[in-house]
Amino acid sequence: MLEGRTEELHQLTSLLALARTGHSAALVLRGEAGIGKSALLGAVAADGAGADGTPSAAPWGRVLRTTGVEAESELPFAGLHMLLHQVTDRVDALPAPQAAALRTALGLAGGTHGGPGDRFLTGVALLTLLSELADDGPLLCVVDDAHWLDHASADALLFAARRLTAEGVVMLFAAREPHAPPFPAAGLPELRLTGIDDAAADRILAAHAADLPPYVRRQLLAEAGGNPLALRELPAAQREGQLVASGPPSAPVPGPSRVQQAFADRIAALPEATRTLLLVAAAEGTGDLETTAAAAARLGAAVADLEPAERKQLLRAEAGRLVFRHPLIRTAAYRGAPLGARLAAHAALAEALPCVGQVDRRAWHLAAATTEPDEHVASVLERTAEHARARGGYAAEAAAFERAAQLTPDSAERARRLALAASAAADAGHGDHAARLAGSATPHLTDPALLARLARVRAGVARERDQLEAAHTVLVDTASALAERAPETAARLLYEAMTAAWTSGHRTAVDAVVERAAALGVEPSPSAPPYLPAVTGLARLAAGDTGAALPPLRRLFDAARSREHGLDLRERASIAGWFAPLGDLQGGVELAADLEHECREQGAVGPLPLVLLQRARARVLLGRHGCALAGAEDGVRIARDSGQHHYAHQLTGVLAHLAALDGDEARVRELAGHLDPRQAPPGRVWGAAALPLLELGLGRYEAALRGYEDLAAGPAGHTVVALHCLPDHVEAAVRAGRPDAAHEAARRYADWAEHTGAAWARAIAARCRALLADEATAQTAPTSAPSAHSAHSAYEEALTLHTGDGRPFEQARTRLLFGEWLRRAGRRSEARAPLRAALDAFEQIGAAPWAGRARAELRATGESRARQGGGRVPLERLTPQERQVVRLAAAGMTNRDIGAQLFLSPRTVGYHLYNAYPKLGVSSRGELTRLGFGAEEEELSA
Repeated sequence: MLEGRTEELHQLTSLLALARTGHSAALVLRGEAGIGKSALLGAVAADGAGADGTPSAAPWGRVLRTTGVEAESELPFAGLHMLLHQVTDRVDALPAPQAAALRTALGLAGGTHGGPGDRFLTGVALLTLLSELADDGPLLCVVDDAHWLDHASADALLFAARRLTAEGVVMLFAAREPHAPPFPAAGLPELRLTGIDDAAADRILAAHAADLPPYVRRQLLAEAGGNPLALRELPAAQREGQLVASGPPSAPVPGPSRVQQAFADRIAALPEATRTLLLVAAAEGTGDLETTAAAAARLGAAVADLEPAERKQLLRAEAGRLVFRHPLIRTAAYRGAPLGARLAAHAALAEALPCVGQVDRRAWHLAAATTEPDEHVASVLERTAEHARARGGYAAEAAAFERAAQLTPDSAERARRLALAASAAADAGHGDHAARLAGSATPHLTDPALLARLARVRAGVARERDQLEAAHTVLVDTASALAERAPETAARLLYEAMTAAWTSGHRTAVDAVVERAAALGVEPSPSAPPYLPAVTGLARLAAGDTGAALPPLRRLFDAARSREHGLDLRERASIAGWFAPLGDLQGGVELAADLEHECREQGAVGPLPLVLLQRARARVLLGRHGCALAGAEDGVRIARDSGQHHYAHQLTGVLAHLAALDGDEARVRELAGHLDPRQAPPGRVWGAAALPLLELGLGRYEAALRGYEDLAAGPAGHTVVALHCLPDHVEAAVRAGRPDAAHEAARRYADWAEHTGAAWARAIAARCRALLADEATAQTAPTSAPSAHSAHSAYEEALTLHTGDGRPFEQARTRLLFGEWLRRAGRRSEARAPLRAALDAFEQIGAAPWAGRARAELRATGESRARQGGGRVPLERLTPQERQVVRLAAAGMTNRDIGAQLFLSPRTVGYHLYNAYPKLGVSSRGELTRLGFGAEEEELSA
């Protein structure tokens, strides 16, 4: 029985009870050393596995365990391999990209590696594997000492844990804190263990210190602080004379520190050969008895010298392995030894390890034994870094390159290895560390490719911190340095600098990029991507010269669509966003759809948040709000899971925009209430624009106008989002009785619309003209004034242009405004048709504020109508995730295929379908197709 842990044990067993009903859960136990984390995990796992870890007749189908090992923390996927070593025969049954990624991670035959963007695919594969193992019965995964996990294993395990829903899987992690490496697990619930209560502590102490005087027990009780390990170990230390209990200590010492010191004192009393063998075992870290014995022999110790340590119960030998009774004993054995002894232990271990099969372990022991530059050791570590990259272990690759650089005598070679470490750290998602390494390497490099690579690393980190000016500066400066030696590389860097400047909102930075490009005279080959013309185009767009801006942007966008010039997935994803200034909404959504398909087929999770952002924005502008919501929510989740918080913020802005269209004021305030349109950086402009959009929809026109004026005057005023807000600005100004504040906005929008040639843009420009013409005759008789005729003609022109333009929301808004104009002109019967059509569209799209306005206007014409669904499937009843799953299921995909596409487990897919069917009034996949889902669902629905 676990003394004092009844409540915590109940919390864990309640998770297991949920898993038996098909639900999943994950939990992180945190606490100091000896507080009882491992004991709780052991108690939960004990009924699920036999002594050898294989499934038993207990209520669990299987228990998988792994433990982080300090000596393996730089070996990629070591922890994952320990977890899955019994079930590797199930890997081949996974979807092909996932199976290949997991085989590669585990070092199995047939593995491949697809590139830096794929580091999360292993997590997706793990999720699918755990789900399929749970088909045999509930699955428990126990991860002890998670703070010592290698980064690659931790990333994969946490990615899977965050996406558990309905698989019947429980994942339990235990991590020590403080005095241990951090184990960040954002998004997972935590249980923090503190000291047990006095009654339970008394019972433990009574069992281990009954022979000690009462005053000694009282002092031990106070020193232990409710730490169960301290309560068990301090009495033994007292008996051995390692503690002096003559009264309260002058300063309280934490229980774990007292215990570690007690272990250190106990080790110090052992014979020298025994201490040597303990040190070697601690340095070896994995418990390999053969390797430890071979290394110890080189230092004059033998396995027989273990006997005194075994007698004191410091460690034991079992099944060919050495096991320290508690991790603190290993820590005490290693840290209590002199530096020279530790160096000798690592050197002996490097000699004892074979060069085949253990090359990476050998490399790290060589590095640990080396204190001065040594090219041989550095080159061995470089090979270890290459092995890590081949398996997708980018954090391990970065660590190996960084240590290799520290040991490199030649300054140029040192800089090269630092550069490679920085690049790997960026691929691992460790941006701050990557930026520091890049800053150290850059001044000593001459290779153009490496310099460009590091510039992108530093710019990417700056962008993630919203330091867009810094990103722009580093890219421009690097392009300048490379212009003569590598013009094509310089051209791309200048384009990336322009996008950073554009996004920063500083016109001077935008102009500076163009000036620098002209001064450098960069001339890439004709076969290179048209980056430099696009730089000029963006500058002209910022200056308001739409006619000169759009053609070069069109060339670059078309190159991304046609896959010309060898543009890779990430490059095409970054270019896809220029659909908006081009007015090519359909092209934008099609390119983003293609890119999303490629990402999901390849398992390239890295570029996916950007792709989902581009697709969600295109869908919003096309009025496909339901699909936009599903994609944006998926994008936020993936961006957060992959540590791409910059894109998570931007996708949250899209969600705020959609909430504004729905009239959900509380949700808009939650997502974007902290943004000031006058100061919001362009990257957050969608969120900032949601605030005046909400006010406009709710009829609070003065507030809406103030918001749009602030947006236009702020750093995001030149952006495409601000451009698309101009018609809303016009409507807010006119409805607020200030048409003078609308003329410039209407002029800018009309100029842009004319140059795009897009019918939908020209339709909205005509609507703006109608609004202003209407306001000009507000105090006259509309039916007889010339400008009234102009307003009527402009509305009719707008509706004609809207025909077939694929933007149902904007068409409905034009109909609403036309109906309002007709009713105010006394033509109530004519007003009813456009108002009815507008109301139908708003209800179908789910734009509640606009539906309310249309219903009120229709009522003012003398016609009342209850809310109608138009006979369509009630898509609004589905959650965004259910909507995605249903669409793919209707297209004929299996749960397994859907899971591979959406990075969900097959069981979670089944769970979403189970919940969706009753909402839709169906009971099978076939009925989904009959109801109009499938490939056309996006085009046919909101």
